[in-house]
Amino acid sequence: MKFKKFGGTEKKVLDLVKPITDELGYYLWDVSYVKEGAMWYLRVFIDRDEGISIDDCERATAPINEVLDREDPVPQSYMLEVGSAGLERELTREEHFEVCSGDKVRIRFIREIGGEKEITVTLDGADKDGVHAVTDSGEKVTYPLEDIAFVKLWLDFE
Repeated sequence: MKFKKFGGTEKKVLDLVKPITDELGYYLWDVSYVKEGAMWYLRVFIDRDEGISIDDCERATAPINEVLDREDPVPQSYMLEVGSAGLERELTREEHFEVCSGDKVRIRFIREIGGEKEITVTLDGADKDGVHAVTDSGEKVTYPLEDIAFVKLWLDFE
């Protein structure tokens, strides 16, 4: 795993969109610009403490679309999607690990570590040395970034 570094298009969009989401009272979780099949998708993920509704997404879409049309930071045509970061969102940026410190996360490893391919632990931060966590038994551990496929928030629905 590597901490996400924004590409040129994503960084431009983030810089244009962040003032809008801040003004609307949303936290800008992430920006993703990906090609799926023949289409390009520009996805803006937002959040707030109360959660995100469809109305929130609609409320944010119009001003985001307006600034993107005016500034034209994307070189080709794309589909804009504004949505919630999701309950079990992936943590990809250092600030995600700061915001979610103390929360339960699911870590999937690239290969088994200690006989486990995936674990659930309490997040205690992350840095260049790895993801720091506390196990259910209270043991503090650090998992090297190069051993991790992904880290996602974990919600136990049972």
